Amino acid sequence: MRPSAWFVAKCALIICTLRLIDGAKGQRQCSENDYYYEYTECDSTGSRWRVAIPQSPGACTGLPEPVRGTECTFSCKAGEFLEMLSQECTQCAAGSYSLGSGIRFDQWDAMPAGFSSLATSLENSPPGDEKLTCNSSSWVPQGNYLESNRDECTVSLIYAVHLKKQGSISFDYQYPDSNLLFEFFIQNDQCQEMDQSADTKWLKLTNHGDWENHTVSLKSGTNILYWRTGGVLMRSKGAKPVLLKNIQIEGVAYTSECFPCIPGTFSRVPGSTTCDPCPRNTYSGHGASSCTPCDTATQYAAEGSALCKDKPACSRKDYFQFHTACDHEGKTQIIYKWIEPQICLEGVTGAESLPPSGEREPCPPCNPGFYNNDTATCSPCPAGTYSDGMKPCTLCPAGTEPTLGYEYKWWNVLPPNMKTSCFNVGNSKCDNMNGWEVAGDHIQSGAGSSDNDYLILNIHIPGFKLPTSMSSHAGTEFGRITFEFETVCVADCELYFMMDVNRKSTTVVESWERTKTRITYTHVMTKNASVSYTWAFQRTNQPSDVRRFVNDVVRIYSISVSNAMDGVSSGCRACALSTQPTGSMCVPCPPGHYIDAHTSQCTECPQNTYLVPHATPGPGACKPCGPGSKSDKDHSLCYSDCHFTHAEGNVTLTYDFSLLGSVGSLLNGPSFTSKGTKYFHHFNVSLCGGKDQLAVCTDNVTDLSINDAQREKGEGANAVKTFICQSTVIPATGRGFHTALASQSINLADTFLGATVDSTLNGIMAELYPQTSKKVPDVNFYYMSLEATSSCELGRSTVVTLRCNPEKSTKGELSVPSRCPAGTCDGCTFDFLWESSGACPTCTERDYHQIEGACKGGKQDLLYVWTEPKLCMGGMALPEKKTLPCAGMEFWVRLGGAVGAFTAMLLVSLTCYFWKKNKRLAYKYSRLVMSANKECEMPGADSCAMMEGENEGDMEDEVVYTKPSLLGKLKAIASKGNGEKYEHVQLNSSQSKALVWS
Repeated sequence: MRPSAWFVAKCALIICTLRLIDGAKGQRQCSENDYYYEYTECDSTGSRWRVAIPQSPGACTGLPEPVRGTECTFSCKAGEFLEMLSQECTQCAAGSYSLGSGIRFDQWDAMPAGFSSLATSLENSPPGDEKLTCNSSSWVPQGNYLESNRDECTVSLIYAVHLKKQGSISFDYQYPDSNLLFEFFIQNDQCQEMDQSADTKWLKLTNHGDWENHTVSLKSGTNILYWRTGGVLMRSKGAKPVLLKNIQIEGVAYTSECFPCIPGTFSRVPGSTTCDPCPRNTYSGHGASSCTPCDTATQYAAEGSALCKDKPACSRKDYFQFHTACDHEGKTQIIYKWIEPQICLEGVTGAESLPPSGEREPCPPCNPGFYNNDTATCSPCPAGTYSDGMKPCTLCPAGTEPTLGYEYKWWNVLPPNMKTSCFNVGNSKCDNMNGWEVAGDHIQSGAGSSDNDYLILNIHIPGFKLPTSMSSHAGTEFGRITFEFETVCVADCELYFMMDVNRKSTTVVESWERTKTRITYTHVMTKNASVSYTWAFQRTNQPSDVRRFVNDVVRIYSISVSNAMDGVSSGCRACALSTQPTGSMCVPCPPGHYIDAHTSQCTECPQNTYLVPHATPGPGACKPCGPGSKSDKDHSLCYSDCHFTHAEGNVTLTYDFSLLGSVGSLLNGPSFTSKGTKYFHHFNVSLCGGKDQLAVCTDNVTDLSINDAQREKGEGANAVKTFICQSTVIPATGRGFHTALASQSINLADTFLGATVDSTLNGIMAELYPQTSKKVPDVNFYYMSLEATSSCELGRSTVVTLRCNPEKSTKGELSVPSRCPAGTCDGCTFDFLWESSGACPTCTERDYHQIEGACKGGKQDLLYVWTEPKLCMGGMALPEKKTLPCAGMEFWVRLGGAVGAFTAMLLVSLTCYFWKKNKRLAYKYSRLVMSANKECEMPGADSCAMMEGENEGDMEDEVVYTKPSLLGKLKAIASKGNGEKYEHVQLNSSQSKALVWS
């Protein structure tokens, strides 16, 4: 049996049973108010049945029989609904609306049925910390819109819908802050993500206060919709939340009833597809077909109000001042005016009156590049002329050309190329509000309709035009914008400076929080494109519908834009003239050439110097490159060619850093936010080469207008191409995102200052990595980023220390200081250590030594080995092993042996000679002593005759009395053994042949 037939049979059985029961109890017959109709599920043939469902089972009897329903794909047109009794489409009554086959969610006083907010608990938390959760993070209804979380937690808004046919979903959103990641994706009933392109999944950033619409096609069947947000790195006050409203889904099977208009809206005629907001000073309730006017004498209501509010007494918050336009006498004055629409009461107790108008004063001069032609307005100078704003326009002298741009420093009227507006967070534009007001010597933020309004000031530049003499200098600075401002705030105000290049995507260039004293900020434009610069001021980012901090204000005193294509001229600059004798027209200089002020000709900068953009013409425009660097052929920048030489004493070390590769990368971390979000800092470092070898960091979340090939080249609006850059990477695990996210790419180094072994260069110190080797010094590469930020007013500086480490590979590895795991300790100075064997100097003869082998078979080997530890790389190779005859060596060995043998024989002969002579002397001495004791008596001195057996020659010895030596005494004691002491007698030859006693 088919499922539909079985269902019908079951329904019939239930109805019969109920009738029997009702009949037994005597219950009343059911009326139309006792039941409602629904369709059964569609069967395999696409058919369905309409059945009556009792409101309260058992309360009545006599329910209608089931009947065959409409086709499953049937739906009514917009403005109609399916009347189930007749199963025909019927127009919606006044005060309601219908989308036909769609549903809309536009009231957010509470979370609508079917929607849920789910916060993902962070799987990664800092070691040693307790597991952190995000239970307090969610999407919050705010009346007219939904507001996302402001922290780094991942929070999903989920809604499931079943479509009978292909449809779509559309919604309005605000996404002003790239610190939050915002994606929209769809899953089926198997929790499998639908195929979706990146530009429909990742939402683009919006201007502050602007609502954008996003539409995605849906397939038939079950669609689970996800709006997911998650922070990257939060500021102390959190990120700007994502706002969501007007969610509309098309493709549902049918609409059995119309939706009543929400309070503050109405639909006047039947068959409406939408409800219109009530006009100002009117209100409406639920399901209204018209709006009710307020008592304007004491009440007011904003557009789309659900009720009227009582007007308070007027105060300082309800009026503003402005300068009148210059009149025909060149006078202006300050006038005070109520903010429109006026929502306060005058003439009541405590009410404040409008201050009197100020005295008429002379109008300020025109801005540079404009002139006053005896009228009440300032007009731009004609092409080819210039003015300082106080004098008539004048032609530029020969050999000069006008400088194009804008320089606004007097604010009597809003300049023609600037616009101001006010955007309310919940709605669109503020009621009749100008975001900014001119005030003579400055322009300041206006009152707005509430404290969290965005007050917008915008200037559009269609493009940039370099001076004629520099028009061929491609890739240099095309222009710059400089402004001076201050903020005075009690609340958590914030000023954003943004730019939109080629109307693709608005990015925040810089922002400032709370009170800031008068400061100057400059942003350099490095590409020639149409750009809109925007200042957005918000007094507080907390939801608000009143004005409590109207005195919180931002004042901009001056704005200047150089090289603006449609700009005016405030002065003239020298230009290069043609070499033709009669030439008086300005001509372009080749890249890397400056203008000689004396000859007005183009002169190339000296070797290894770079040309400073917009510098005063002359040789001083060419600045020398730092140590260990050279300039490119266009003299546009200085770079290292990977070769470095260091001389100390009579030793010269030569380095070749090309072995390290063109770009080094470091994924540093992980680090954790206060709520446990894991993130990494990814650094790209380019040591060598010019513009073609720069490092690139991209944003794969918010930069969706370019393809992957363009992103790799650094061509995106949010891509950074420079010597050293940093991006923040959030891994996919633990966040619910389906890919690793790279965001917040910043420029750390766009200028190469030089390479040296010194620890200081241009005031930048390399002190975090002390020297570890005396033989091979570290080489420090110094960089600067000249772009100032709110925390680094002088820009960022970076030092890359290259250290010879033979234990590392040639590519080596980058690291950051242990005490500064983010690579910086103060956010402005970055330090990196690159250890590599490729950072060792090239090898020379000093790095190896010779070893001599033994002489074998009349030959000897000579070997060459590196001196350990080997602190060099490449360069000179080890000489080959040499084998030489060792004949010359044998001669010296023989000569040495002969000398040694002769010396030994001489020593033996002398020893024998002295031994024999000493023996004879000992014998004579003993005889002499014996003779003296026996034959000679003292004191007489008698001669002793020669005894028998003695030679006459023996008498030639002279007896000399001396002190006996220790050896002699020992010998005497040993020979006599009687304990007597004898003196030593030495016998010497003499001519007297006599014995002498002493």
